[in-house]
Amino acid sequence: MSVTALLLGAIFVASIAGLSVAPQLVERSLFRPYWFLPKRQYFTPISSGFVHASYAHLLFNAFTLWSFGGAVEHAMGSARFLALYLVGLLVSDAGTWLSHRREADYATLGASGAILSVLFASIVYYPTESMYIMPVPVPVPAPLFAVGYLLYSWYASRFTRGRVNHDAHFSGALAGLAFVALVDPGAWQRGISRLLH
Repeated sequence: MSVTALLLGAIFVASIAGLSVAPQLVERSLFRPYWFLPKRQYFTPISSGFVHASYAHLLFNAFTLWSFGGAVEHAMGSARFLALYLVGLLVSDAGTWLSHRREADYATLGASGAILSVLFASIVYYPTESMYIMPVPVPVPAPLFAVGYLLYSWYASRFTRGRVNHDAHFSGALAGLAFVALVDPGAWQRGISRLLH
């Protein structure tokens, strides 16, 4: 069984349990940057990446991981793919901690940071692909989507609230790009070459 399938299974089981049977699981899994060190909530950077704020949040993230995870795992191998996912999750939480560590009421959850690291790694491996983004009815070239999404995440992190972590989108995306550059620099060279030809 692939790592992508195992991650999807874990995300579905944890999220559905939290949303339907055990709401306390959601509360215990929240990543609260302000309380991370004082209350020693050291497990929450991981737990928050497997529980979601709503079914819509869960389905969007799961669909994104399903759409891009298999291809990226095939391109880089299962061990590196799992490392990419975990690095994306932890780097995005580190960025969230830096941004919100003085806000006692801030709390967030979701796999967005890890999943955006996978999505942006896929752009390096498959730069000439296009993506269908709801509700846009035409395919969007991957590099254009990358720039647009980073701009959107920057804007949303400053002007929206709720438990969806837009800071994680931004730092997770950058983590995915950097991870591929470190472990497979040839992928960047091939990707740039494909874009230029």
